[in-house]
Amino acid sequence: MTPPPVRSNPLRDPRDRRLPRIAGPSGMVLFGVTGDLSRKKIMPAIYDLANRGLLPPGFSLTGFARRDWADQDFAQIVHDSVKAHARTEFREEVWSQLAEGFRFVPGDFDDDQAFDRLRRTIEELDEARGTGGNHAFYLAIPPGLFGDVVGQLQEHGLTEPRGDSWRRVVVEKPFGHDLESARQLNAVLDSVFPSGSIFRIDHYLGKETVQNILALRFANAMFEPIWNSNYVDHVQITMAEDIGIGGRAGYYDGIGAARDVIQNHLLQLMALVAMEEPTSFDAESLRIEKQKVLSSVVLPRRLDLTTARGQYAAGWAGGEEVKGFLEEDGIKRTSTTETYAAVRLDVDTRRWAGVPFYLRTGKRLGRRVTEVAVVFKRAPHLPFAASSTEELTQNALVIRVQPDEGVTMRFGSKVPGTQMEIRDVNMDFVYGGAFTESSPEAYERLILDVLLGDPPLFPRHEEVELSWKILDPILEHWARQDAQGKSRPEPYESGGWGPASADAMIARDGRVWRRP
Repeated sequence: MTPPPVRSNPLRDPRDRRLPRIAGPSGMVLFGVTGDLSRKKIMPAIYDLANRGLLPPGFSLTGFARRDWADQDFAQIVHDSVKAHARTEFREEVWSQLAEGFRFVPGDFDDDQAFDRLRRTIEELDEARGTGGNHAFYLAIPPGLFGDVVGQLQEHGLTEPRGDSWRRVVVEKPFGHDLESARQLNAVLDSVFPSGSIFRIDHYLGKETVQNILALRFANAMFEPIWNSNYVDHVQITMAEDIGIGGRAGYYDGIGAARDVIQNHLLQLMALVAMEEPTSFDAESLRIEKQKVLSSVVLPRRLDLTTARGQYAAGWAGGEEVKGFLEEDGIKRTSTTETYAAVRLDVDTRRWAGVPFYLRTGKRLGRRVTEVAVVFKRAPHLPFAASSTEELTQNALVIRVQPDEGVTMRFGSKVPGTQMEIRDVNMDFVYGGAFTESSPEAYERLILDVLLGDPPLFPRHEEVELSWKILDPILEHWARQDAQGKSRPEPYESGGWGPASADAMIARDGRVWRRP
């Protein structure tokens, strides 16, 4: 007798995009629930995921902090954070279901009894909410405390999954303050969690426009043939902020712009721009190509001529009079921490030989913007009179990461009229105008990937260490200059675009900074 045909649900076909990927039974334990990151990013992102139907019905969120709160107090904190910062509209039915899974465990990171209560709380949630023993531990705390928390989790049996369940750990940047500390941090995490269970969050990699770099390059035949030193003159990667350090003096002083942004965000953006085509878009293939780029980075011989740093001075920003960095509360008047950093890097590969990459970041600049500008060489021959092309510069492809996410192409066009006059024009693609669905916040994508166990957007420890190998010599050079009294960060006007030394740095190569 012929067996009946096996019927499959067409909605379960992995190629069918009508069914989004939804996290299975799981929960999250959040350390550092009182910090800005938790309140402004993590908690709202969890609600937005629930609102979009991407979390399991029994999802649980357990807060751990040194506060005398009950579960309902923690729920109120989450409620206020969601109301203030969630991307999607607030719906009572979604909130009610989500709030049933909220728990709070008070205690210090060296409190054995508190971690014992945490273990019992997780076991209770497995029974009451059906989380199935699957829990992610989110360490939204200073890196110096990672070892204490991870050690306590291990000591109380919270890191060992049972059966087919999983345990994962999520850590935020900075991943150390130099290569040596990064290695120590990685050793602490690796001693407790397998590498596939460690998720290092770089929220820039969760942004739609950053992922669009890969789509733009490898899905379009018009870009990849010219994505090399034959056509590209140079690349500028900019992350500018219009705000100062605010109340972050305790964190920022001693860290500075280079450690805070260049070591992670900008070097990751550079790796995506410069990498070769991966064999596929799984985590391992992407990681291999990014590591090749970071391994190929070469620092210029004269760091005094190819790096620049500065501190914002008092001035006007956003129509308001603002203080300089050295006048901020909690900052020493002798501080040499930079609030602006610019570096030139070279990638020693056949594709990019002779193409400099300029990375810059700063606070209290002209506007908030993050962009990647691929600037092309001038046409080898212009059959026009010199007066016809006075306003023509170089073609450029600009990828705007934030805000106004999109892509701009700059090229030359004839000005209407009887004369042959050519000048720059822009052609814009804007996400908000092309797609009806708004882009999710980076933390939504990244938290969902943690719960799914999908790590393509998370840098592995090899990438982190390679990034520090690039940045450490620059930081050491600046430290030597400070110790010898040769130079210190140059003041620059708030609301401007950085110190004069940064303009001089790029001018030595016959180039200018792009005005975003």
